[in-house]
Amino acid sequence: MDMKYALDFEKPLRGLIKQLDALHQLSEENHIDVSSEIKAIEDKIEKTKRSIYSNLSSWQRVQLARHPLRPYSLDYVNALFEDFQELHGDRQFRDDKSILGGTAFFNGQPVMIIAQQKGRNTKENILRNFGMPNPEGYRKALRLMKMAEKFGLPIVTWVDTPGAYPGVGSEERHVAEAIAVNIREMSRMTVPIITVVVGEGGSGGALGIAVADRVLILENAYYSVISPESCSAILWKDRSQASKAAQALRLGDQELLKKLGVVDDIVEEPMGGAQNNPEEAAEAVGEVLAKRLAELRKLSPEKLLDQRYARFRTLGEIDDGKIIDMSEAAS
Repeated sequence: MDMKYALDFEKPLRGLIKQLDALHQLSEENHIDVSSEIKAIEDKIEKTKRSIYSNLSSWQRVQLARHPLRPYSLDYVNALFEDFQELHGDRQFRDDKSILGGTAFFNGQPVMIIAQQKGRNTKENILRNFGMPNPEGYRKALRLMKMAEKFGLPIVTWVDTPGAYPGVGSEERHVAEAIAVNIREMSRMTVPIITVVVGEGGSGGALGIAVADRVLILENAYYSVISPESCSAILWKDRSQASKAAQALRLGDQELLKKLGVVDDIVEEPMGGAQNNPEEAAEAVGEVLAKRLAELRKLSPEKLLDQRYARFRTLGEIDDGKIIDMSEAAS
């Protein structure tokens, strides 16, 4: 764990890790046996980790979803797929770098990848527009999805955005219309579609590439109708109430999402978040992705469409004032 990027609620670990480092240094420099002290500190670190990460609040999960070292969509693509060939542009305005896409092979089978991508530093974030797509990003995504449909390729989309870009230029080029068209067209695609929410899944910005047959979400990601800051600004006229909004929205409550039928699989992360072991996180995603793709490949286009229609018609169903548990209904 890199304590340089420790979040506020992780700070109790910082002192313990410093003590552990000091003991290792003392042992190496002075050739002193402090193995018992090292073991005691390591046990305390593990106990503290379990205490912290088993009782995360909604806002803390949002912070983990935004962790600067958290694997982004392209990290998963590079770890799980072979021969990724990026394709550019919407053929109308420009190439939006916040959404990337192209063909690749997964376990030897060709697929089409559509992914929202953030940047690691200021320069990359400006290039990627902080992961907030413009309308041309959604139009590029739709162009590639139609190409996938033409050649019978399953589509795998990767969601990681606080929301679509709300700037003047984006609105002038009709971002809401671009998202709406994607939702309509994805609902009637005749090839399997799987969505993986790896970090933030905010509002229509996420849904514009997430009308899928199966939705996977990582343990510390969130998927919501609105980001906590935007919700806070609307309800309390103050973006500083984001933690309160996150709690009200129950962000990070993956079991609720599964119960409502919004997601199908919750992918466990390494303790403390995917950033602590990106390889293990990617492997876990790959296992579930392979299982779901194998299921969907067996279905005819007609069956796919029927199931997709039924899925979105029954999301969040309520019977006599009670939420129907769609995870149980599906099983």
